[in-house]
Amino acid sequence: MLTKIHAIGFYTLVRNETVRIVRIWSQALLPPIITMTLYFVIFGQLIGTRLGTVNGFPYMQYITPGLIMMSVITNSYANVSTSFYMYKFQHTIDELLISPLPNFLILLGFIWGGVFRGLLVGILVLGISLFFTHLPVHHLALMLLTVILSSFLFSLAGFINGILANSFEDITIIPTFVLTPLTYLGGVFFSINMLTGWWQNIALANPILYIVNAFRFSFLNVTDINVDAAFTIIILFAIALFALCWYLFHKGVGIKS
Repeated sequence: MLTKIHAIGFYTLVRNETVRIVRIWSQALLPPIITMTLYFVIFGQLIGTRLGTVNGFPYMQYITPGLIMMSVITNSYANVSTSFYMYKFQHTIDELLISPLPNFLILLGFIWGGVFRGLLVGILVLGISLFFTHLPVHHLALMLLTVILSSFLFSLAGFINGILANSFEDITIIPTFVLTPLTYLGGVFFSINMLTGWWQNIALANPILYIVNAFRFSFLNVTDINVDAAFTIIILFAIALFALCWYLFHKGVGIKS
């Protein structure tokens, strides 16, 4: 049964994660804004003007939802993986382990940090994108649901990375060799209809493809994937990763010697 002590402890953890992001805004918020601005200039204006339309939309307009989602995914993941590993590295995780907070509240506290940073970066990138293209919103509730579920999902993935990491190098391996390729091949810059044969089958095995298409549908009302199927996959992945995160943390994997 949750008590006032649990509420205070959870609030303290959430506040600490929030303040940390705001305090290091130049590292947490500024780099993705600069990176996405370069994407808009290079892929949208310089290259996009030569590519014509995709599914009836100007290339710049078509890729913008994907670029926003890419920034949400990468920043949600990076925030939790780095934050949790720092707790391990500084041994402050021991204080959380002996606190009266149940494991699922500690997990949710870290996940909050990833979701908060992901949403904040997403809003900033969305604002930047409006300087380059017009972006209508056809399904506002769907857009909010997609971005929240996606940031939640990749915050969980970042937690797994952080709990299994034994060095700072381990924090960068998965984003570099797994997350980045999946993102680039997840339909951010192209329609899956452009692919043929087994390449299309490989793309369909990429969970980010479903996230990007659901998010694009909320803006442009166009998708390569059935939206109901996309949300089913996102929710199932989120439930599975949450259960895995709780199990790893409960067993003390990567924490207890």
